[in-house]
Amino acid sequence: QTVRWHIELQPWASPTPSLNYEASRFLKYISTSQISCEHMNLNSLKGYSETTKKPWSICLDERFSLIHRIRSKQCRLYSLGLGNDDNQFELSMANSGCEVHRFDPSIKSAHIQEGRHLWYHRLSIDWRDPNPAIAAHKLHSNTKKLGTVLNEFGHQKIDVLKADVESAEWKILENLILEDVVEQIGQLVFEVHIHWPGFEVSGNDSTVVRYWYSLLRELELKDFRLFHTYKDLSKPQMFLKKEAFNASSCYTLSWVNTRWK
Repeated sequence: QTVRWHIELQPWASPTPSLNYEASRFLKYISTSQISCEHMNLNSLKGYSETTKKPWSICLDERFSLIHRIRSKQCRLYSLGLGNDDNQFELSMANSGCEVHRFDPSIKSAHIQEGRHLWYHRLSIDWRDPNPAIAAHKLHSNTKKLGTVLNEFGHQKIDVLKADVESAEWKILENLILEDVVEQIGQLVFEVHIHWPGFEVSGNDSTVVRYWYSLLRELELKDFRLFHTYKDLSKPQMFLKKEAFNASSCYTLSWVNTRWK
């Protein structure tokens, strides 16, 4: 299997590169469900409280594996965060019997277990370019790629990967795709930020939006389908530092891997 350094970029949305065309294609794409999901909240599960600040929507329909794995207490959630206090979703998943691992570089101890099912790890998930010439730079020991973490923990699969990583999400997503780790994940719930390109994403505005769109199309090629979009209206209405396109600067997107039955 050949290692890929770059994702395939989709053709431009218009004959000549145009931010208007790229933005409208991208925003339409993230606002359109590709598959329907009837059951998206944890209310039916015990220990769930309604005080969640954001809707981290997961698909609990019978045709997908997650609900069955929750019932049989075999589910696993990885949560990637950066000093965020809102851990209601993680607690509710742990209360449902899921094994929950929260990765956050701001945690005080290397590993903390809280209750039977919840672990905190002082780790940030690496989003750097997988090209070895760049990777040769000495990385902090508490920065690891998700594939490395899975191997070290002896985990083959993650039922849900939640990411709230303040603009590192684009490069993390790219890394998951390039290193084929995404196929080991059942559902993705990512907060995406579109008020600026994101960490280590370069290029002019239309190039950036084409790259974002191409990343999400790669997920589709891997049989992930978008089933829920939450547009955060409490955040500024900014799209690449412009008050345009009627976009929030922040969306929470949920996908299900349709190969996982």
